[in-house]
Amino acid sequence: MNKIFQLTLILALLCTACSPNRSAFTFGTKPDTKTDASVSAVKLVEQLQSRTDTALVTVTLTKGRYDFYPDSAFTREYYISNHDQDNPKKVAFALENLKNVTIDGQGSELIFHGRMIPFALVNCENVTLKNFSVDFEIPAFRQLNVLKVDAEKNEMLAEIYPKGHHRIDDNKLFAVGEGYENPLFMAMAFRADKRLTYVRRDVGFNPATIAEQSPDTLLLSGWEQIPLSSPDERFALRSWHRPTPGIFVSLSKNTILNNVKVHYSEGMALLAQMSENITLDGFSVCLRGDDDPRYFTTQADATHFSACKGVIISKNGLYEGMADDAINVHGTYLRATKRVSDNTLQARYMHPQAWGFLWGEPGDSVQFVESEKMELAGDAFITTIQSIKAVDKPTEFGAKEFEITFADALPQEISETGKFGIENLTWTPEVIFSDNIVRNNRARGALFSTPKRVICENNLFDHTHGTAILLCGDCNGWFETGACKDVIIRNNKFINALTATYQFTNAVISIYPEIPNLKDQQKFFHSGIVIENNTFDMFDRPLVYAKSTDGLVFRNNTITHNTEFEPFHWNTHPFFFEKVTNVSIENNTFAEAFKFDKQTSIKTEFSEENAVIIK
Repeated sequence: MNKIFQLTLILALLCTACSPNRSAFTFGTKPDTKTDASVSAVKLVEQLQSRTDTALVTVTLTKGRYDFYPDSAFTREYYISNHDQDNPKKVAFALENLKNVTIDGQGSELIFHGRMIPFALVNCENVTLKNFSVDFEIPAFRQLNVLKVDAEKNEMLAEIYPKGHHRIDDNKLFAVGEGYENPLFMAMAFRADKRLTYVRRDVGFNPATIAEQSPDTLLLSGWEQIPLSSPDERFALRSWHRPTPGIFVSLSKNTILNNVKVHYSEGMALLAQMSENITLDGFSVCLRGDDDPRYFTTQADATHFSACKGVIISKNGLYEGMADDAINVHGTYLRATKRVSDNTLQARYMHPQAWGFLWGEPGDSVQFVESEKMELAGDAFITTIQSIKAVDKPTEFGAKEFEITFADALPQEISETGKFGIENLTWTPEVIFSDNIVRNNRARGALFSTPKRVICENNLFDHTHGTAILLCGDCNGWFETGACKDVIIRNNKFINALTATYQFTNAVISIYPEIPNLKDQQKFFHSGIVIENNTFDMFDRPLVYAKSTDGLVFRNNTITHNTEFEPFHWNTHPFFFEKVTNVSIENNTFAEAFKFDKQTSIKTEFSEENAVIIK
């Protein structure tokens, strides 16, 4: 052997062996074989957990298709925010207690079967997932492609997708999945161009009769949607069930999702809770392209962040076809249920889909809110947690109720005799949501409920069915914290958002905390909101709605008008304000067809004179 070649080979081998980013672990399943890749996923995780060093390791998958089945996957008990708390759950990649790991799919398609969580990252640090897509062979949705409509007979002929995975029982339609069944009683109605239909939202699926005229072709009659429908429309049929997210992140730090696409999940595409610093770059919840027969993607939100901290960065993503929002960022209020002593309360999770996971730790800063007026209690009293323990479980795992001792004596008003929520201020993040496309989805585009800085910029909101951006806060129904204090919405483009109405959707941008007793509220909830340099292409009138807000600037925006749809919204005012102050509308450009008039285009209630200034 040539000595120079020998030396080169030895040096190459030494460099490979010493590299801190070497690919020391391989994925055992060959692609494109439909072999059960769950077996290899379990082995891989066990190998990663057994390593004794914490050097960065990259696992690469040979590009191709991999199929994962639940029977040989991990079985886990997880309590996942804003999901059904049914356990146990099957998990393909249960990435737990790992540090400095990258999984690179190199463009692979990961196809999952049955009901399972594709990826769970629990108690991990510096874990990166990149370059792969997630999909399910048989989704829990069913889609009707309208072939023919007879309005006089109130009959519809429709083809069902996917074929061969349904049954009819007593004129009720069920999705037959791999190992489960799903009742179908709600629908999302889509036009042929994959936009949700004008005005028709949350359609009940309740035909009087359903019959299979031929294999996978259904004849429906006696349904109120039939006279409204036309050939080539689609109905995405579903239930409210949301058992499993696509990617679950909990108690983790410095998580990166890079160039990951989720085409379907039976819950959120991504649910992150009690985690710090999450970056999404090119993370998308999307169809498989223009020729994808599906019109739907996820059963719920594309991305959802519950009680996280640090910085959440979401950029360069495509979000479409979801049955809920593109992003939702919030914490969770506990309701005070018993005043044990001056320093101690018992408090509990209230929403049926949000309980069982860690809520707070000693040293966390907290504040209290009176739920009816959504005012901070005790003159904005803030204290820290001295100790916290579960009341109904041995630990916080699976618990609904806690006993919390605080470092300071509580104001006398805070007790079970009123309605008081507890907000954890430590677990609140900064958010950067930029350079994303949000389109053709149900409900709302982006939701932000955090007191830390939010920057929402350079995004395209294209035909979101409801409000494009919502700033909320609710200690009465969803129990999702909290007040926004520093929000910048700039350089975005909004195209015909709000073609239907949903909860909290009073305008294209809706600043809507849930306040049952607004009339008696003395302290404002939201503050510090700037909306600037955006373009709004509108067919209707509602532009900005704000409630209980101190400090709102709407400036240097361009508002154009189109006639794609007939105006329909009950709110006919471009600006509708309820209990606001320090609002400034300045240097905006309104198309002549929009017919902006200072006297009639602004409606103000429960506000002092000169609360709104127009320049």
